[in-house]
Amino acid sequence: MITALEESFRRFAVHGDTRATGKEMHGKNWSKLCKDCGVIDGKNITLTDVDIVFSKVKKKSCRTITYDEFKAALGELARKKYKDKSGEEAEAEVFKLIEGKSPVISGVTRAVASPTVSRLTDTTKFTGSHKERFDETGRGKGKAGRVDIVDTSGYVSGYKHQGSYEKKVTKPTAGRPM
Repeated sequence: MITALEESFRRFAVHGDTRATGKEMHGKNWSKLCKDCGVIDGKNITLTDVDIVFSKVKKKSCRTITYDEFKAALGELARKKYKDKSGEEAEAEVFKLIEGKSPVISGVTRAVASPTVSRLTDTTKFTGSHKERFDETGRGKGKAGRVDIVDTSGYVSGYKHQGSYEKKVTKPTAGRPM
């Protein structure tokens, strides 16, 4: 049975790393977890404190921490953040902050609507053959707008009485002797 805390640990451990297994967490993701979950408050706990605790709990040659080391690190931060509470109470408070959380994705690149781009993509201002590729609403016509579709009906283009030959041939012949 995975606890809510371990679930959050795994979510942050794999964040931004396609090869991550979720068993161990990088320092970058550790500080992201502390920032996103509100462990860092800027008064009692700063980004520096978080980094120091990380290097304290990890093994000497490693660059990651396991789930157990993660819990130990949270314990240290908890005692620092909630000085007036006992060790267990402080840990429980910090665990509550983290449980069920997942990484916040902020500052995702958005397309900038500059006047230049909007002028270049306004289909009402298109001229020549490019104008033919869009209907009145500005939506593209697809293949019909790019390719000349060949008329294979057998009639010359511009012939007004298209389809009238079949009617003449299949006229009922009642009243005429053979």
